[in-house]
Amino acid sequence: MDSIYQQRPWLHAYPQWVHHDLSTGPATAIGDFLRFAESQPDAPAIYYFDQPICYGDIDRWSDSLAAAFHSMGLRTGDRIIVDLQNVPQFLVAVYAAWKLGIIVVPLNPMYKEKELTYFCTDSGAKLFLTHDEIARSLDLSFLSKDTQVENIITTSALDFMDPNSPLPEILNTCKKSSVPGCIDLLGLISEYNDKRVDVHKSDPDSVAYLTYTSGTTGQPKGAMNTHGNIAFSARVYQSMMRLDSTDVVLGVAPLFHVTGEVAHAAVAALVGIPVVLSYRFDAGETLRLIERWKVTMTVASITVYIAWMSNPEIRKRDLSSFVKAYSGGAPVSSALVDQFTELTGCYLHNVYGMTETNSPSHIVPLGQKAPVDPESGALSVGVPVPNSISKICDPEDGMREVLPGEVGEIVNHGPMIIPGYWQRPEETRNAIRDGWLYTGDVGKMDEDGWFYVVDRKKDLIIASGFKVWPRDVEDVIYQHPAVKEAAVIGVPDQYRGETVKAFVALKPGVEGSVTQEDIIAFCKSRMAAYKYPRLVEFVSEIPKTLTGKFLRRALRSQQQL
Repeated sequence: MDSIYQQRPWLHAYPQWVHHDLSTGPATAIGDFLRFAESQPDAPAIYYFDQPICYGDIDRWSDSLAAAFHSMGLRTGDRIIVDLQNVPQFLVAVYAAWKLGIIVVPLNPMYKEKELTYFCTDSGAKLFLTHDEIARSLDLSFLSKDTQVENIITTSALDFMDPNSPLPEILNTCKKSSVPGCIDLLGLISEYNDKRVDVHKSDPDSVAYLTYTSGTTGQPKGAMNTHGNIAFSARVYQSMMRLDSTDVVLGVAPLFHVTGEVAHAAVAALVGIPVVLSYRFDAGETLRLIERWKVTMTVASITVYIAWMSNPEIRKRDLSSFVKAYSGGAPVSSALVDQFTELTGCYLHNVYGMTETNSPSHIVPLGQKAPVDPESGALSVGVPVPNSISKICDPEDGMREVLPGEVGEIVNHGPMIIPGYWQRPEETRNAIRDGWLYTGDVGKMDEDGWFYVVDRKKDLIIASGFKVWPRDVEDVIYQHPAVKEAAVIGVPDQYRGETVKAFVALKPGVEGSVTQEDIIAFCKSRMAAYKYPRLVEFVSEIPKTLTGKFLRRALRSQQQL
């Protein structure tokens, strides 16, 4: 008899328009783009600030750049670094690479020489594409001395902007300039304007991206995101969010991150809709662009929504078009969802996934409200996506499934799972066993098939022998009306072994009116005695990863200094 997980109880939560199993066939990420670019070349593909760019332009520019790549000796299976902000050139370079069967290694533009050396060396990349301002700030000799990089291409955030239009404030200090030893991207596109290449026929198992994980437990690993993985996940978003030709995507997540790769770029190409890009995140500017382009959808970290709620522009802008708001990448408290809904009228849906699941493994279908776990107060991250199975396993015995309502490790199986890590067979075997991805996240499933993330295994606090999940405490702290951000860790305690400490960032204008004792008393009245924080420290903001996730490990490190 099938286990409760094999029976997929969550299918009852699917709206009628969502198929239990999606038919993707031999779909690929590059195939989705080419199909729409050929059929609707004049349709808008990108709104870069106030500048529209059509699918035909992206197709032609990527043709020219692919020819340039080929002339440089790049061939199928080679890797290139794309070290860019959210600019049109990112997608031009990606599609140019894919037309040759080249693997794209997207990197965060904040990385410096030491980090870049590691990524270039580990991936074996032969080409490095970055902003001219970044190239000027680096000692580029590290590329020729320590890596296999043969060519460096630079581009400006001003490229593809209308020179006759005023610059957005975020680009006011930007100036295009040549960098010695580097090749200008626009010059390459112009030089190879009439050149074409035979488009490589990528299959679903071909690697599209090497997206490096954050490396919380060692050196970062290159997740091999395949064309099939990405094409499938794009279809999940299309189905679960009911996306069609009337939608407009806000590209607020970095394109170098799996959310940007799939929930912005791949989804837009599949449905044939525009993605709004604005270099890097600015709360006021992105709110303006939602109104300007009648944005309907995005997937963003909860820190983006917190920044929007704290920005006065949110009360001035017409956000009525914005009806498909999703948050992923970090736990979301029900209190924050309520605050956003009250402020905008738009319900904030959860989505849960990892780089290794190509963004969504669980999602709250459009129009549904996530239930709250009565025991922990955690807001559900959603139900497993079509074609997949998720289960909760005993954290000590990964083969043993636990019953609904019991806590364990979340384990996923389906077409969204990567085949492995780049040149890391042992780490691949540890994380992916018989096709099942062991996430390292602790959670539970209720009787109806809704999943809840309790926390990361390594974040568990043991206070006086009791288990405390930081998530439980944070969810309560967020209910305090003065709290903007909160993160909880365990710190050493002679009597209790560990005790709970909360780091709290207050909303603007309330500093000084709320004390540590106020926060402690607020929590004490709302949770078990072993859970509430004994220590509270006010901070200006919670430290975050480069992609907006709260960094509990940085807080723990500070306590050890």
